[in-house]
Amino acid sequence: MTIQQLISSRVQAALAAAGAPDAPAVVQPSGKPEFGDFQANGVMGAAKALKTNPRALAQTVVDKLDLAGIAEKIEIAGPGFINIHLAPEFLAQRLQAALADDALGIRKPAAQKVMVEYSSPNLAKEMHVGHLRSTIIGDAIARVLAFIGHDVTRCNHVGDWGTQFGMLVAYLVETRQSGDAELELADLENFYRKSKIRFDEDPLFADTARQYVVKLQGGDPDVLALWAQFVDVSMHHCQAVYDKLGVGLDRTAVRGESAYNADLPVVVSDLRAAGLLVEDQGAQVVFLPEFKNPEGEPQAMIIQKKDGGYLYATTDLAAIRYRHRQLGLTRVVYVVDARQSLHFQQLFTLSRKAGFAPADMQLEHVAFGTMMGEDGKPFKTRSGDTVKLVELLDEAIERAYALVSEKNSGLPEDTRRGIAKAVGIGAVKYADLSKNRTSDYIFNWDTMLSFEGNTAPYLQYAYTRVQSVFRKAGEFDRCAAIMIAEPAEKQLALLLAQFDEVIESVAATCQPHQLCGYLFNLAQQFSRFYEACPILAAEGDVRVSRLQLAALTARTLKAGLSLLGIDVLDEM
Repeated sequence: MTIQQLISSRVQAALAAAGAPDAPAVVQPSGKPEFGDFQANGVMGAAKALKTNPRALAQTVVDKLDLAGIAEKIEIAGPGFINIHLAPEFLAQRLQAALADDALGIRKPAAQKVMVEYSSPNLAKEMHVGHLRSTIIGDAIARVLAFIGHDVTRCNHVGDWGTQFGMLVAYLVETRQSGDAELELADLENFYRKSKIRFDEDPLFADTARQYVVKLQGGDPDVLALWAQFVDVSMHHCQAVYDKLGVGLDRTAVRGESAYNADLPVVVSDLRAAGLLVEDQGAQVVFLPEFKNPEGEPQAMIIQKKDGGYLYATTDLAAIRYRHRQLGLTRVVYVVDARQSLHFQQLFTLSRKAGFAPADMQLEHVAFGTMMGEDGKPFKTRSGDTVKLVELLDEAIERAYALVSEKNSGLPEDTRRGIAKAVGIGAVKYADLSKNRTSDYIFNWDTMLSFEGNTAPYLQYAYTRVQSVFRKAGEFDRCAAIMIAEPAEKQLALLLAQFDEVIESVAATCQPHQLCGYLFNLAQQFSRFYEACPILAAEGDVRVSRLQLAALTARTLKAGLSLLGIDVLDEM
């Protein structure tokens, strides 16, 4: 149980004992030392319901509040706030337990079978900046959920099926005949562009492409072999990006749209048997009264087009059913941009109605905004083209290398290159993850690579700074007792003790920016502690205690950044 949960439960019990059993106990960190470490502010609402004086009720609650061994002082402020000052010995005990635990004292809930679906590029093209947010947000969520003990499956639901692949296979056949296939496939973006031009300008080529679609969907072995070659080359391009980004996706995580192709007619049949499917203008449609069109009528969700083709919705329904029946998942997290919100609302609603997903299977759309250029428009090259993701990452590493070389030109080049990769990739990830994922954000090289402010380089340097303390300190007793006496010691200890609360919140809300904000506050608080409470100049038990606080700070920074997919460094 986190400290906040512990205190909340005690305040709730005291409220009930004071005659307000239904009043919620709202306990939060105060944020200001003068107001205590935590503040309970549910008393005023309870007093209004009971028609009594808030301060009088607050006093009754305090009289019945059992925080022995937890708080050193409890006081009433204002119209009925209860300020709680934690006992230094209690904080020290919590930190001591965290130091002795590989998981830093993180409480592990009952394990769930969870899937995080993220990245999901269209294999017709190379990955571009539009895939960045899904990939790194999804990776962070998967890391956090696995860290607290859930059985996490990472899923890359790639777009590897559909009519466009007939066009691509036709062009692949054409380039193989000229002997240029391997050269052409080296640049997928250009390959797609050329095949699209051929499709639009040459009716004979377009007819051939459509024939390949029919053969592909019909399971023609020769066409499937060509399709498989294209998919393999495409995934090779994707894997190069994943490896450079350091996210936990490989070919084992791939289960694309094609995996559900054979099940799509069954989905249609099941929806019809359930009385949900109707024919409308030749198409097979489900009307959902929960969603209204502009005329106020039930929104139509097309399951099968009048030409017999299927849509994303059909494949997504088949995927949900598979994930429930075959995988037994209890929670599925879809990390997809906010423009797909209506699709997922309809998808989840229909899945419940059709019995594809039971009521206790959590289906969550983790929506996110758009990465914008400094002109306030979606991020593009100067010529207006889509930015390839691998090129963006390479530029991040090169920019970081220039900065590192400027700061530490005496380091060997290999060392500078290693630092540059960690700093550059970390900067790109953190610039995204530190923003509320539902918001758009402006991509700015100078801001994200700065060693000042809420950035990855700042946090990586903060970790390096702590490590330098240990190099100077030499050996010390890492089992020694922690003693909290100075205000700066207590503020650092309080923040360290709240790591589990932050992790629990991120796991529940899928909001990685909460962890980023916590780590930034921790780095700042350690800096204040470092200035106010000399470590190496201290002596005896005080010196060792402060080294213990520094050690837990370093481990927490490292663990937190690792959950964001960001490497730490011993030197920068």
